[in-house]
Amino acid sequence: MKSVSLAQAAGATSYPGRGIVAGRSRDGERALLAYFIMGRSQNSRNRVFVEEGDGLRTQAHDASKMTDPSLIIYHPVRTLGTRTIVTNGDQTDTIYQYLQQGRSFAQALRSRTFEPDAPNFTPRISCLCAVDQGRMELAMSILKAGDPQGQSARRFFFEYSPVLPGQGWFLHTYMGDGNPIPAFEGEPEWVEMPDTAQQTVQALWNSLNADNKVSLWVRSIHLTTGQVETLCYNKHLGD
Repeated sequence: MKSVSLAQAAGATSYPGRGIVAGRSRDGERALLAYFIMGRSQNSRNRVFVEEGDGLRTQAHDASKMTDPSLIIYHPVRTLGTRTIVTNGDQTDTIYQYLQQGRSFAQALRSRTFEPDAPNFTPRISCLCAVDQGRMELAMSILKAGDPQGQSARRFFFEYSPVLPGQGWFLHTYMGDGNPIPAFEGEPEWVEMPDTAQQTVQALWNSLNADNKVSLWVRSIHLTTGQVETLCYNKHLGD
């Protein structure tokens, strides 16, 4: 397996859908996390990211145009101590609750399945980043339909421990455009990470398809001091 630049991976298709990037800065000092959403329909594109405490939520840009909030309004990011949860749906809350109860990331996701949006059956993608005394560990997961009718599920889990300087992984919901939209295949893509949150924003925001991109969130966590920097970009707000 060969790594590619983050910009190259993000721009490889016009419609990767929703995506999670997680990795360690090239200088080794920071954990870098990112989450973005894209949309083809008016309902999907009518969204912005809003920071909420240490986390994030999606919100309608124009409430009068919102037709179905069930799969597009959720908390993509929540934090629990030194752990950060990033997902593309309400499984964020499931993972948070399981961790609070002393159970695991994998146990939480074994209780969930893909999204019920036939015929696409959008995968649920998730990430758990743990930072402790200069060390960074990642777990990622994708839950996919196991057949075209959505009668079975396939659950995949990936663990990276420890994450080395410059290493990162990119997991997204789709392989590209289509009808139905083809689900992501294989392991998370191995990408080369930049050094800062701002560089991560530039690599992603400038590379995602201009017509389909909607919002982007990026967080930097210093592995020694715990200092956090968070950046949000929303197309509707002119970012």
